[in-house]
Amino acid sequence: MKSIKRIIRMMSLGAIVIAGASCSQAEKKTEEAGFRYLIDEFADLKVMRYRIPGWEELSLRQKEYVYHLAEAAKWGRDIYFEQNCEGNLRLRKVIEKIINEYAGDRTTADYLSFEVYAKRVFFSNGVHHHYAEDKFFPECSKEYFASLMESVGAFDQGILDFVYDRETGQQRRSTSQEGDIVTLSAVNYYEGVTRKEVEDYYASIEDKNDPRPIAYGLNTKVVKQDGKVTELPWCVGGLYSDLITKICDELEKAAAVAENDTQRKCISLLVDYYRTGDLRKWDEYNVAWVGELEGTVDFVNGFVEDYNDPLGRKGAWEGNVNIKDHKASERTEILSANAQWFEDNSPVDPRFRKPEVKGVSAKVINVACISGDSYPSTPIGINLPNADWIRKEYGSKSVTIANITHAYDQAANESPNNMLDEFAWDDAEKELIRKWGSYADEIHTDLHECLGHGSGQLLPGVATTAMGEYSSTLEETRADLFGLYYSADPKLVELGIMPDAEAYKAEYSSYIRNGLFTQFTRVELGAKNTEAHMQNRKLIAQWCYEKGLKDNVIEKKTRDGKTYFVINDYPALRNLFAELLAEIQRIKSEGDYEAGKNLVETYAVNIDPQLHKEVLERYAKLNLKPYGGFVNPDIVPVVKDGKVVDYTLEYTDSFLDQQLKYGRDYSL
Repeated sequence: MKSIKRIIRMMSLGAIVIAGASCSQAEKKTEEAGFRYLIDEFADLKVMRYRIPGWEELSLRQKEYVYHLAEAAKWGRDIYFEQNCEGNLRLRKVIEKIINEYAGDRTTADYLSFEVYAKRVFFSNGVHHHYAEDKFFPECSKEYFASLMESVGAFDQGILDFVYDRETGQQRRSTSQEGDIVTLSAVNYYEGVTRKEVEDYYASIEDKNDPRPIAYGLNTKVVKQDGKVTELPWCVGGLYSDLITKICDELEKAAAVAENDTQRKCISLLVDYYRTGDLRKWDEYNVAWVGELEGTVDFVNGFVEDYNDPLGRKGAWEGNVNIKDHKASERTEILSANAQWFEDNSPVDPRFRKPEVKGVSAKVINVACISGDSYPSTPIGINLPNADWIRKEYGSKSVTIANITHAYDQAANESPNNMLDEFAWDDAEKELIRKWGSYADEIHTDLHECLGHGSGQLLPGVATTAMGEYSSTLEETRADLFGLYYSADPKLVELGIMPDAEAYKAEYSSYIRNGLFTQFTRVELGAKNTEAHMQNRKLIAQWCYEKGLKDNVIEKKTRDGKTYFVINDYPALRNLFAELLAEIQRIKSEGDYEAGKNLVETYAVNIDPQLHKEVLERYAKLNLKPYGGFVNPDIVPVVKDGKVVDYTLEYTDSFLDQQLKYGRDYSL
């Protein structure tokens, strides 16, 4: 099972939170001048802008480095569209042509419905919801959609049928307990093969005695040719060749202005990997990348996360360019320096702890560009690389993304309604969360990313893929539990990370309420809970609620016909977190697939229909959007006398305009 490395923003969902938000004085002045973070809302989505604190403090060379890394990131966008489902890219190009060229009435209900659908496709990088993974459909008729296509000379019967097909490919990543999850999934990772054929194929080529195994299948599509299962690589000369060539070109331009030799080495290895498809090169790159700690600018670029693959092998393409926040990183550096203490005092069996924690580096960053699997919806924390052997021998990099968290909080402040007033039990709970909620959430994220994913070890002979389709959920559960357990530890107060011994309670209250109840504003009534992070949170909250019933640790209360979840005993809840963490770590360390499956299926999947109906009704009255994403600032070269003398930032106020621009400038 991979050590999954990211956490999706789950804290506020529209709650007004104040404590812990930070921004530069220049940023504050801009906000006072009327800068708005929230720029668009449609369907169940909101789109925001983020700022890049510290941009003006960068040297011209550093800005140029960021610029070319960002260009490399944008060139991968089409890859991700195509990975999510085979018809996505063709559909997007038809949509772009309609929006750019349609000469008819754009004020009709039908056209406005089409435009909302178009925005949803752009936001989700395809026809499946970016989070729930179910296929969505236009509210305008098939006939009207066809007329739009015809009006701009782009009629395509295959694409039209693809848009309105309600029989096949209804989930991007199938979680069905009946049928073949490979053939039922819409993702474009497999073609003409069954789950058994794929698993048999990899079993036949994996070297189970290799102490440094490659990530078999990370950068390939599995197909059947002449009756034989084989892989088609994603590399120069393989699938996505032209786009990957563009990525390499920009990476090489970036290398020419990199901050140090280690960064240049990293980029050289990454380009070699892209040109060859050799996963040993990918590992070499990750080892070098983990060791690059001196630069201010950093990046992620490649086939990384396996969330979208029903079998947890294939890497979705993503890009992230970021700038270190040196002042804010002091907190995460303290955690890194004490990583061994946290490992040694973890409430898990000593057999499953790492005797020596190596290379845990952590920092706070501000993103300058997000793309692919990180765009528009992006994580607020990252922990990489995924290979267990690299993490054990060389360590990992963990980051908390400050400007994204800040943008979420500022956008929430721009809304007149909030979740906290509706779903918190009393004024004392609200006051606690308003005081410490944002900050305590950031600390939990730090612990999750900086230490949680890097903690623990597999027993000899246990495969990293042992948890199969449950790997993502169980790994996120493990990292979240690690963060929750240590959020309440006196060590954090001693280290000066937590302000006092009570602040952690804000995170515990928000987490339990969200895991048991409010996160299901994101799920249609009657549907199951299928997304890995949402499953992780429900597993933890539901398990603790049920295990603590006899002691009334978490109490379900009702008032005026409304349900609330109230923590009565915070220390007892922490003990439950410890108990569950110990079991999850055992499951992973021993490769106990059946025990992991049982936990997920028992506690993480099914939603109480009455609670679900209630939360949807209460949430609807708030007129909030449960999902958020971002547009990137444009990094614009300033040319004088034929020479670039600066790079400035321009902040678009239109989600649609940015999508069309990217379609024009970064697509072949």
